[in-house]
Amino acid sequence: MNDIVPLTSFAPLPSMGDSGAGSTAPLGPAAKAAIIVRLLLNEGAELPLEDLPDALQVKLTQQMSRMRVVDRDTLAAVISEFVDEVERIGLSFPAGMAGALDALDGAISPQTAARLRKEAGVRQAGDPWKRLKELGAERLLPVLESESIEVAAVMLSKLPVPLAAELLGKLPGPQARRIAYAVSQTSEVTPDAVDRIGLSLAMQLDAQPLRAFDEGPVERVGAILNSSRTITRDDVLTGLDETDQGFADAVRKAIFTFGNIPTRIAPRDIPRILREVDQAVLVTALAGAEDAGFAEVISFILENMSGRMADQLRDEMAEKGKVKADDVEEAMSEIVTTIRAMEQSGDILLVVEDDPED
Repeated sequence: MNDIVPLTSFAPLPSMGDSGAGSTAPLGPAAKAAIIVRLLLNEGAELPLEDLPDALQVKLTQQMSRMRVVDRDTLAAVISEFVDEVERIGLSFPAGMAGALDALDGAISPQTAARLRKEAGVRQAGDPWKRLKELGAERLLPVLESESIEVAAVMLSKLPVPLAAELLGKLPGPQARRIAYAVSQTSEVTPDAVDRIGLSLAMQLDAQPLRAFDEGPVERVGAILNSSRTITRDDVLTGLDETDQGFADAVRKAIFTFGNIPTRIAPRDIPRILREVDQAVLVTALAGAEDAGFAEVISFILENMSGRMADQLRDEMAEKGKVKADDVEEAMSEIVTTIRAMEQSGDILLVVEDDPED
């Protein structure tokens, strides 16, 4: 409210019917603000009064507790002045560094926002639980794991049910059971305690160092190798096997190559994929696939399309004859790129390979 019309912008009115008996006391800005708030609430308006500083919320409540009846002339004068003040405002800015950072949220880089917040010594304003609800399970899980059972129970109770269920499912069984039981003991927790817990959790998240990369190292290496030539990819994976077998295995699961088509693509998706691939590219890739060691891919693709189309492809492959290795590599890469694009858009789902150790 004070961001729209400053309380001090009201000039005192000559009188107010404080008790219905015609008081002559001046009507100050706090009283006029109380009148406007009361009027808007009566009209069913939803006022975010909780966003006001605590001191102003207290002052407004105390002022309203002292008031009784306002005559129509005074009400009309206050409304007229309020409207005039609103109409004179061309632009308003949030107060302080915290307000400015909230206004620029998403417009400036997270690194800059974190540095400014740290230098100014301010925390992100607003309801901390609202912020926590917007975060994903991956951000919240480390905080949940490090907290006590009691705090974790409050945290799960305040989060949306789907998010709380996802977090609970990521915890070890014994810990999850203890937290679930602790939820039953939260009926006596006060709102003030819940607010303090929310602020503490939000401050922990604010204190976490920012990640330079949105994705983990496995995903980044996998994306690079997806776009690399086969000889380069095989050489890098061989080197990773010698350096870190676990990391190499994780990267293999993250990448998708032409050779993965039989194991990672559902047979029903083959016709859908081929509709997105240029016919000449498909013929070039299949014509050179056997020499490149991908005879299984040829069989898989031809077996999962109509017999007429498969025969046509075989004829075109025969006519194509010997194909340069570079042309084959480029054609295979284009098909893989198409599959990846379809997967990212949700048109198809890649089959998840079972871990042989499971």
